Amino acid sequence: MDSKIMTALGDRVLALGPRPATDSPYKNFKLTRDEDGVAWLLFDRANASANTLSSDVMEEFDAVLAVIETERPAGLVIRSAKPSGFIAGADVNEFRGASDPDMVETRIRAAHAVIDHLEALKLPTVAVIHGFCLGGGLEVALACQSRIAIDGARFGFPEVMLGLHPGLGGTARFTALVNPAQSMALMLTGRTIDARRARSLGLVDTVTQERHVRGAVKDALFGRLKRVKPGLLTRAANFGLVRGLLARRMRTEAAKAASREHYPAPYALIDLWETHGGSRAAMLKAEQASFAKLMVTPTAQNLIRVFFLREQMKKAAGSGNTIKHVHVIGAGAMGGDIAAWVAGQGLRVSLADMKAEPIAGAVKRAAELYGKIIRKPTEVRDALDRLIPDMDGEGVRNADLIIEAVPEKLELKQKVYASLEPRMKPGAILATNTSSIPLQDLRTTLARPERLVGLHFFNPVSRLQLVEVVSHDGSDPQVLKDALAFVGAIDRLPLPVKSSPGFLVNRALTPYMLEAMVMLDEKIDQRLIDAAAEQFGMPMGPIELADQVGLDICLDVGDMLRTKFGDFLPPTPAWLRDKVAKGELGRKTGKGFYTWKDGKAEKAPLLETGPRVTDQMIDRLVLPMSNVCVAALREGIVDDADAVDGAMIFGTGYAPFRGGPLNHARTRGVENVESTLRGLAERFGGRFAPDAGWDSLQ
Repeated sequence: MDSKIMTALGDRVLALGPRPATDSPYKNFKLTRDEDGVAWLLFDRANASANTLSSDVMEEFDAVLAVIETERPAGLVIRSAKPSGFIAGADVNEFRGASDPDMVETRIRAAHAVIDHLEALKLPTVAVIHGFCLGGGLEVALACQSRIAIDGARFGFPEVMLGLHPGLGGTARFTALVNPAQSMALMLTGRTIDARRARSLGLVDTVTQERHVRGAVKDALFGRLKRVKPGLLTRAANFGLVRGLLARRMRTEAAKAASREHYPAPYALIDLWETHGGSRAAMLKAEQASFAKLMVTPTAQNLIRVFFLREQMKKAAGSGNTIKHVHVIGAGAMGGDIAAWVAGQGLRVSLADMKAEPIAGAVKRAAELYGKIIRKPTEVRDALDRLIPDMDGEGVRNADLIIEAVPEKLELKQKVYASLEPRMKPGAILATNTSSIPLQDLRTTLARPERLVGLHFFNPVSRLQLVEVVSHDGSDPQVLKDALAFVGAIDRLPLPVKSSPGFLVNRALTPYMLEAMVMLDEKIDQRLIDAAAEQFGMPMGPIELADQVGLDICLDVGDMLRTKFGDFLPPTPAWLRDKVAKGELGRKTGKGFYTWKDGKAEKAPLLETGPRVTDQMIDRLVLPMSNVCVAALREGIVDDADAVDGAMIFGTGYAPFRGGPLNHARTRGVENVESTLRGLAERFGGRFAPDAGWDSLQ
């Protein structure tokens, strides 16, 4: 066989040691021994595509370690038999609904004992890591004496995303091995690193290819591989005085990202290391109590809920994507960025526009995006090759999916469709990225309206994961199914919605932004209005958001929704029209409510002695969002309350630690929310009247 093919095959097939017997006594593990007397322990969780650590898996792991201890092999290799990777971390299902910290601590203590058991084995141990090695998986690897990474492996501690910090000894073992300035930064941000970076940090001892695993394993077990030892800087950084200085700096950085009140985990991790970083035994013990305390916080439970909302929305996408070539019409901010994202996800994209400049701008932005999110230069080049400028619009003829992203004008869109439809191939889907025009109005001029669907992306496309998949009365169910699968294939989360003005997300966001304009009319400082929303946990305030989106777009969407919902929405102030008429449109023109420099709003700090944020301000901004979400459910625009929460989090950045606008209302108490809305309606007008759907919200 050709040696190149052999090499390629060698890198794809996992080197898993001797072939295990078919009748393994274990449910989640396979244990074999090679000709050198080395035990190979293969982690292969039953009925799962990825390895995760549940309590029954940990129990069995401990039993296997006891057998290994008795049999005293020449060494132990721990590997995953799953192609997807080493271990994806703890089984998050076991975290749901935890409310008793003592019970959590008891369970975590038992899991700690298993990892300690692995570390205490009196024989050489090596973890061989391919694919992902995250959270609890990395903690298992850290308890081995050596770590061999296969090129392409990814390492990280994502616990902070769930409102937690590592809980299986990782806080102590990682900071003892890798300089705390770097190890703490990885735990505090949840970022992942590749094998080469892991090697340079000293997290792994070597990086190799799959075909060289056996040799690397022998080197590691028989003393020929030089193991990474913590350097002088790492040891110095764990000294008391230095820890105190570094911890202060870490808290300052953490505060820039999130407050302790809303996200306690980063601060708990810093406290843990600052207090106990000098004593490994004390830190291992204190980690258990700290982890248990975090697990029962509303933040952790809501972020765990968000984790499952994402999984649920991924499932809604289904599989079997049939779209290979996408043609995008309109290379403006949205169209260009949609094209760039789709090409970056491996599909062929042709991008058309009336003028060459927007296409050139879109390609330039694509190159910047790929530089940030794609690691290998050859893959950046391949992605740019898949993004094809198409001034003549020839891509229409071969495209499986055409996405129209021209300005929000009904006549313009209908004109585009008239020239498009005759050139589309028979099975192609026509999608519109409209954020406001109902599909019923768009389909009137189409010969095959059943092939029209809405694919509403959110800005910025590369950061916001939601795509609303919009159906109308005459939609072909197969077209909708194909559209959902396409959204999943480009690593986005689909929300099926029925066509209606503003769909779900814009309809819910508009009262938030317009109420802020009414508050401005009442002479409330715009910085205070933004501060109220941020205090609640929104990623940015409504005034800054309006500037980001563009005041012209806010005005158009507001006007369109008011024609449908009338007095349920705050009135649009006349001065907002004047601002738009003067060309003060926000970030894109450099001036809106704020002056913008280098993509950032310039804000002077609020005076210490001035007015403060009140609960009423926060309620006026955020409760109408929950009210609209309830209305959309009642009207059948969306048919799943969990998906509504997911959509608002992944489409607007709605405070994730609150679990979504409906979850927030349930937590606060539906009766409380209704009576607060009634009070606001008496004081400020009927737009706050509680929707009839609150009665059925469980």
